[in-house]
Amino acid sequence: MTSSLTSPLHLAEIHWSSQSDLPLLAMLQLLPLAAALLLFLFKGKTPVLLALATMLAEIVVTLLLYSGFDPSTPALQFGESLTLLSPLNYHAAIDGMALLFIILTTILGLLVVLYGWQVLSEEEHSHFMATVLFTYATLMSLLTTQNLLWFIVMSTIQLAPIGALLRSWSTSPDKDEAVTRFVQFMSIGLLLLFIATFMLGWNYADQHAGEWSFDLAELGTTSIPLSIQSILFFLLFYGFAIRVPLFPLHGWLPKIAEHGTVAIAPIFLLGLKTGIYGILRFVLPLLPDAVVQWSPYVIAFAIVGIFYAALLAMIQVNLRRLLAFAVVSHTSIVIIGLFSLNHLAFQGSVLLSINFGMATTGLLLMNGLIFYRTRTLLMSRLGGLFDQLPLIGIAFFISGLSIMGMPGTPGFDAVHLVMEAAMEHYGALPTIAASLGNVVAAGFLLWAFQRAFLSSLNSKGEAEEVCSVQRASTKENLLALLVITTLLMGEVLSESSLELLEHSFDHLNQLYEQPSSRSEP
Repeated sequence: MTSSLTSPLHLAEIHWSSQSDLPLLAMLQLLPLAAALLLFLFKGKTPVLLALATMLAEIVVTLLLYSGFDPSTPALQFGESLTLLSPLNYHAAIDGMALLFIILTTILGLLVVLYGWQVLSEEEHSHFMATVLFTYATLMSLLTTQNLLWFIVMSTIQLAPIGALLRSWSTSPDKDEAVTRFVQFMSIGLLLLFIATFMLGWNYADQHAGEWSFDLAELGTTSIPLSIQSILFFLLFYGFAIRVPLFPLHGWLPKIAEHGTVAIAPIFLLGLKTGIYGILRFVLPLLPDAVVQWSPYVIAFAIVGIFYAALLAMIQVNLRRLLAFAVVSHTSIVIIGLFSLNHLAFQGSVLLSINFGMATTGLLLMNGLIFYRTRTLLMSRLGGLFDQLPLIGIAFFISGLSIMGMPGTPGFDAVHLVMEAAMEHYGALPTIAASLGNVVAAGFLLWAFQRAFLSSLNSKGEAEEVCSVQRASTKENLLALLVITTLLMGEVLSESSLELLEHSFDHLNQLYEQPSSRSEP
């Protein structure tokens, strides 16, 4: 079905062509933005209700997208466009990969709203909910746009609400240091992305009579000289790798984990892998020759990162820093799958990113609830919490198992696909290394669970302190149950997820099965 609207002033022309009479992708972005503006401007008396109503509306829109999506075609769907200033023309559309990331983002947004409702005071709700909704709107824009410049601009805008979340709701007196480190790293990453984007636009203009474009479809049909493909690859890959974060570009994460917010900002930074999404959406389609040339080096760094981060995680005394290094270790497994460059690799990497996102979110939320009850995440001061917080302990345990890819969790199928793809493309050594890294990860996550929830305490005073921890409230138990249910349902619905991804990578499969026809010597 096709619809079009034209402004009476002829300043802009809007088109959408989709399975719906409504611009659903625009609604995903504008509904939370409108709610955030209302809260910023009027500071409503019921911010939690408005935020929950907005998230429920987003769930409805997401379900409409899912019900109308046709997984049997590789074509982008629900296309929308708005004619603006030419380089920043709005062009939104999704495939199965984007739809899975949208579903994950919607779930994470709802969980963050529920978490903030529980742990923050009523006076903080209005500002907090507005900031969360604004962040959520920018994420939806990243996941739906087909314009590389739009992606980078929205990533830049996103720094403001993420920085506000880090600073305003930090639990450490050293929060300024954490925010400064975050801004430094992200600014460098964005600078690299802007330079690469400008070079791609310039290359397009050079071949199209001076007309600039950053639209993925148009950039994808423009030949890129081999002489600059490697430069563009390093700029784009490093820019996205900082956001992933990938070893050795992860230096901002331990500071954020130790001195930033316990769960809120890290969920948007780590639970949703926009860096992985950016690599899949822009780097792999545009620069196939450079990707093939440099993929063995990327794999080498990823293998080192698995063990480096896993070993550092095992010596941490703070649950927050432990999880930070756990993220770096497991993200390296995703990168190994991604750069195995075949159909199984692309499917497995996306599924693994979705699974890690949900599992990491579960661990971060449970960490936050533990801190809310005990005011510490030092493992030397934790222990025996399971009797007081059983559902929180179960959610922590299942989240850890899901990250490890244990059978019965959604991570199992994803890890299997990634390992099979790595074996097919690189042979046994990288696959064995990644598997051993996963075993190390199992060790430190299970040890963290045992230390925090099951271990006996060192002294009578500490035992009395833990016994004085109040039992979880109804809202906390509800949050834990939602995390458990979502993780378990992820395994049940893994076949449906694979169906969504079946044709999302047909173009990439063609690119990496044969030499690129777009390059020129």
